[in-house]
Amino acid sequence: MQVSVVDYRAADAAEQFTRSLRDTGFAVLVNHPIPQTQVEAIYADWLAFFDGDAKRDYAFSVDTQDGWFSTQVSETAKGHTEKDLKEYYHVYPWGRIPTALRRPTLDYYELATGLAAELLGWVERHTPAEVAHHFSEPLSGMIAESRQTLLRVLRYPPLTGAEPAGALRAAPHEDINLLTLLPAANAPGLQVRARDGAWLDVPCDFGMLIVNIGDMLQEASRGYFPSTTHRVVNPSGDAARHSRVSLPLFLHPRPEVVLSERHSAGSYLAERLRELGVKP
Repeated sequence: MQVSVVDYRAADAAEQFTRSLRDTGFAVLVNHPIPQTQVEAIYADWLAFFDGDAKRDYAFSVDTQDGWFSTQVSETAKGHTEKDLKEYYHVYPWGRIPTALRRPTLDYYELATGLAAELLGWVERHTPAEVAHHFSEPLSGMIAESRQTLLRVLRYPPLTGAEPAGALRAAPHEDINLLTLLPAANAPGLQVRARDGAWLDVPCDFGMLIVNIGDMLQEASRGYFPSTTHRVVNPSGDAARHSRVSLPLFLHPRPEVVLSERHSAGSYLAERLRELGVKP
């Protein structure tokens, strides 16, 4: 199993990208249109926010799922008992965003969402007809006018040595959505589980863009596109004393979109949020 590194500007980029998603659930893009300087500025600005006290004024809403999720209320991965060692902020254009961070964050949201839509179009173009037949509507239509696409600003705090036994920065899990776009974080740690159970490091040089499949695309494609298990492992040595920041964008369909005979996008999301312990 090997996650392909695809040049966004290559003539066959769409085919290479979709093949890697099909084979591994992941793909890595280089020479993509998201400027690294923009990502670095967002990392720095949001890290300062997480280090301050103003975040407490933006405590998350159970109903809308926007705002700041502290380490005390962060997710517990499905099938695990210890919470992930992280805090994060959920950004939606219609949600609460700190004033000083609003414009640059929404500029990034717009750019990343546009790229995510293009990449979903690549997948749509290279999905075999017998698989696409199962889609209730074209993939590009599923995200049209969606208000559910989520930008999560994640901070994994420095480790103190007092963490619960077995707790990870992010325990093994699968994403919920269609596609996830993740600029390389400011530190390594992301791993994907191969079919033989081995954990493989995902390439994460600054400037790379990691893309992976979520459960909703797996559901809609009847398993043709696999939602692959991944995790973020705890660092050791000097790296353990530093925060890790990442910026995943979760591309979501509208809630009423039918994924399969079992689920709409809305019912699937509600079920997973309950499993994660962030919504009753």
